[in-house]
Amino acid sequence: MKIHVDVDEVFQEAVQWIINNGPRIIFAFVILFGGFWIIKIIKKWLISVLRKKDVHSSLAPFIQSLVIAALHITLLLLVMQIMGIQMTLFAAGLASFGVAIGLALSGTLQNFAGGVLILLLKPFKLGDNIVAQGQDGIVESIQIFFTVITTLDNKTVVIPNSKLSNEIIVNLSQQGQRRLDLLMKFPYTSDINNIEGVINHAIQDSQDILPDPKPNIGVSSLDIDGYVIIVELWVNAMSYYQVKNAVQQRILQHLKEAAVK
Repeated sequence: MKIHVDVDEVFQEAVQWIINNGPRIIFAFVILFGGFWIIKIIKKWLISVLRKKDVHSSLAPFIQSLVIAALHITLLLLVMQIMGIQMTLFAAGLASFGVAIGLALSGTLQNFAGGVLILLLKPFKLGDNIVAQGQDGIVESIQIFFTVITTLDNKTVVIPNSKLSNEIIVNLSQQGQRRLDLLMKFPYTSDINNIEGVINHAIQDSQDILPDPKPNIGVSSLDIDGYVIIVELWVNAMSYYQVKNAVQQRILQHLKEAAVK
């Protein structure tokens, strides 16, 4: 069985199709290449803006990639629309795929969103001493999905960013200085004026105690078996624990030398 092909008819249909669809296809390609050129300009502008805004180095590449990817997808959808390609099935498939990915990565996406918030709002920065999730340590790294801190006993703790963005964070070093409170109990037979004088003498020569605000010494409470003296000192936030140990030792030595009981 022979199949007869009318070449002239096929040629005429091809010509007619080009006449009907050619301008639209040419316009679509013009939009496509013009869009690529505009996106390239936007990319350079975005890099400049992120650099001027001092956006965190972990966040800047992500924002750049996200914006450029969104622009490319929008451009391709526009070109498909101009060319008359039906996008109903494509949109439905993309939506289903997005829902499936969202369900599978819900926890990861929460950490990601938390990381973006931390890097944008900056409740803490590298080198800060924070207390979070029961951990007290120095911030070593802020990533998109997690934050790494080193505790005072040199343990590395990795905390998911979703926890840090939704719960309380205590930044101990953001203000630059902290108040050091020391409580000491003495029997009522001890001379309070003598004790205050000894403590004042112990802290006067301390180079690691800030002069402003001034140190404060007073009676914190009266108990059945004695009274409690509080010593309030202001110190550099990052040397808080070192100063605490040194000052306590210095006060103890002076109290012993003064034979305070």
